[in-house]
Amino acid sequence: MASEGHPALEIVDLHKAFSGHLGIGRHTAVEGIDLTIRPGEIFGLLGPNGAGKTTTIKLILGLLRSDVGEIRIFGLPSTDRAARARLGYLPENPYFYDYLTAREFLDFYARLQGISKSERGDRVQQTLERVGLQGRADTALRKFSKGMTQRLGLAQAIQHEPDLIILDEPMSGLDPLGRREVRDLILGLRQAGKTVFFSSHILQDAEMICDRVAILKSGRLLSVGSLDELVSSRVRWFEVTVRGALPPGTEAGRRAGREDENLVRVSDIEELGRLFERLRESGGQVVSVWPRRDTLEDLFMEQIGAPTTPERSHA
Repeated sequence: MASEGHPALEIVDLHKAFSGHLGIGRHTAVEGIDLTIRPGEIFGLLGPNGAGKTTTIKLILGLLRSDVGEIRIFGLPSTDRAARARLGYLPENPYFYDYLTAREFLDFYARLQGISKSERGDRVQQTLERVGLQGRADTALRKFSKGMTQRLGLAQAIQHEPDLIILDEPMSGLDPLGRREVRDLILGLRQAGKTVFFSSHILQDAEMICDRVAILKSGRLLSVGSLDELVSSRVRWFEVTVRGALPPGTEAGRRAGREDENLVRVSDIEELGRLFERLRESGGQVVSVWPRRDTLEDLFMEQIGAPTTPERSHA
């Protein structure tokens, strides 16, 4: 279904607070969130535990009611049945009836999703193939690994062909192979023209697959943008490979496998210029200069206030 020119998801000035312990005081979980998710993109909502990611997702789904704010799905209010019909959802810790087989499980959800009896068998089989579980179609869920269970959960979220898929911590608790399988499935959804909005605290996965991300802390958005916009333009230091004599007092490390080359780290472009001048005086030769840019983890740790290891200048 086309998006009719509307954002896949639009969140405007969203607020949510809960009563404190024993009804004393108020705890703000979400405060003033504004987000626009484009059709066909993978968007990651990142933050530490307790940042408000799951609360935000529950507000989008209508599982919680906002205090203030507006949520629209493909231009429709999120409470509209036509809008909800375009959603697929996988919670962080879904509960599955483990005595069911994978086929029975998806058939059960196909009934809930309104898929006709004549179509259900083929749709279930197609969905099993889509997530790579066709060989386990008649295996009881109690025998599934965590990764297989997560793929099955994703299968129920996409079986009715929603346009917007919302996933809460889809890679949480998975081993590296399981995380890769889920990442590949999410990338496949984008290739099929779907929009994926997922929360995560696993930054490496988000960096590998997201078109854009937002960083959330204590219910507030700190940054929103593409990885290029947020980190690729930020140079943390320059790594200079030098051959020959180094200027007096220059700290350097030996380059592995090259006895005649040293690595010098400088913090900014001005210091890089000074190093070049001193190398000309000492007779050293610059072999290469590599800018070392921020990663998403660097930005995340900086913004949430986590301690980072300071980088030293060695020029």
